[in-house]
Amino acid sequence: MEHRRRLLRSLTALVLFLAGSVALAQAPTPAESTQPAWGIWTPKELRFVYMGFTSYYSCDGLRDKMRAVLLQLGARPDLKLVEVPCSGMGGRPTQFPGVTVNMNVLAPFDPSSANASATPVPAHWKTVVISTDSDPLREAGDCELIEQVKSRVLPLFYARNVEYHSTCIPNQLQIGGTRLKADVLIADQPPAQPADSSAPVAQPAR
Repeated sequence: MEHRRRLLRSLTALVLFLAGSVALAQAPTPAESTQPAWGIWTPKELRFVYMGFTSYYSCDGLRDKMRAVLLQLGARPDLKLVEVPCSGMGGRPTQFPGVTVNMNVLAPFDPSSANASATPVPAHWKTVVISTDSDPLREAGDCELIEQVKSRVLPLFYARNVEYHSTCIPNQLQIGGTRLKADVLIADQPPAQPADSSAPVAQPAR
């Protein structure tokens, strides 16, 4: 009888595990909305100084991470980032690295507002989950950076449906413990130019 009970419990646990795996596989992933939108480029400035205990960055390292985050949030690719003078130049980690940022972000176009004279660009809302590193363990060390991005950087963008949770504990790494997700306005990619049919076609060598 006891053997049958243990077998039943094992089978029940296996069924629950398989059901959870199927639900996880079928869960929707962040995707781009097909609903068209319009936006106007709006200049923004930021001076960002990182302060944390779990990870330390060089000035160059922080600059590169911030550039990746800003582009994920929809900043125009011509953004300018300059390292704040600090002791972490040359790839050496430092305690308080920083950057200054000059960028353009998309604001929703409203014909009835004062920005009606601006030229709108086609755009769409996209759900993004901010990622700072392709390696989950290294990304776990960026939890304090993500916290500061959420409080000091995200308000510069026109985001909606923001979801944030963090179990960030200084000097402890927890994979997946910090997550920042939001819908942000992203400019459409220009359509690919068709090939010029009038251009001469190369003839194969004989």
